[in-house]
Amino acid sequence: MRNLETTYLGLPIKNPIVVGSSGLASTIGGIKKLAKAGAAAIVLKSVFEEEIKAEAEQTIGQQLGMDENNLEFYDYYDYQVKNEVLESYVSLIREAKESVDIPIIASINCTSYSEWVSFAHKIEEAGADAIELNIFKLPFGIKEEAGEIEKVYFDIVRKVKERLSIPVGIKLAPYFTNLGNVIHRLSHSGVNGLILFNRFTSVDYDIENDQVITGKVYSNADDYVNSLRWISIASSQAGSDLVASTGIHDYRAMVKMLMAGASSVEVVSAIYKEGPEVIGAMLKELDAWMERRGVNSINEFKGRLSQSTSANPEVFERVQFMRYFSGHKQ
Repeated sequence: MRNLETTYLGLPIKNPIVVGSSGLASTIGGIKKLAKAGAAAIVLKSVFEEEIKAEAEQTIGQQLGMDENNLEFYDYYDYQVKNEVLESYVSLIREAKESVDIPIIASINCTSYSEWVSFAHKIEEAGADAIELNIFKLPFGIKEEAGEIEKVYFDIVRKVKERLSIPVGIKLAPYFTNLGNVIHRLSHSGVNGLILFNRFTSVDYDIENDQVITGKVYSNADDYVNSLRWISIASSQAGSDLVASTGIHDYRAMVKMLMAGASSVEVVSAIYKEGPEVIGAMLKELDAWMERRGVNSINEFKGRLSQSTSANPEVFERVQFMRYFSGHKQ
């Protein structure tokens, strides 16, 4: 097999496939299966700030009721409930590090930096090789300016980086007023990598029963194109690793991301659909493609098709279907 070594958030890894944050990595058994299948690194299932807050508030309400005389104990119970959840996560990190010999990445889904700064420090002490911050708040507030939303990201990065020595990555959504500017500035803000892009739950309707339901959970094999465009545009000027996420279902999508300038890819939906064995299959096909193309390492073709190397860089910025539909008459 050719040299498949690359990096993820600046960490050296044996191949480009990183298992993204999901329930696949919520137990030691699952983590062992993924490592055995060939994963180069594993991002643990995220700890969600909103879920912990909701659980703490529910428990506090049950313990204290609405009696104003009990408010003096609020801070104690608030800390106790949150600490129990976080300690369970720290224990998972420790056990994972003892069970497999690949990097274990912690993941926090947060919308603020309040308590997460101190918790991030606990993650480092537990032995996590890096931390992925999954930051997103749906920008639905009509009175909230774009700059205010962006500031949340940079504030969290600054606070966390002040406390940690392990690599920090940011998993981004594509919903920014000037996405190129945000990617560039964040990649030069001290983070060790940006994961492009996050995938969210969607809302759908059951029109027979008049109900709001959850939309499709898994990505499709053609969902990679937005990540491909932006990694192609940003990779040559990025100050940190760029990692591709969403829609990586086969070796072809993985190769495309590497040729765009990604250092590695995160895979989740393909594993849910086909099992951990898909990791080994993708690596075998990647190796065969490299042999067929006469390349011996990923660095030989990484970024080969990025915007900066293109003879027609404007194609990456074109969003309308002018040429495609120009020959089709209504």
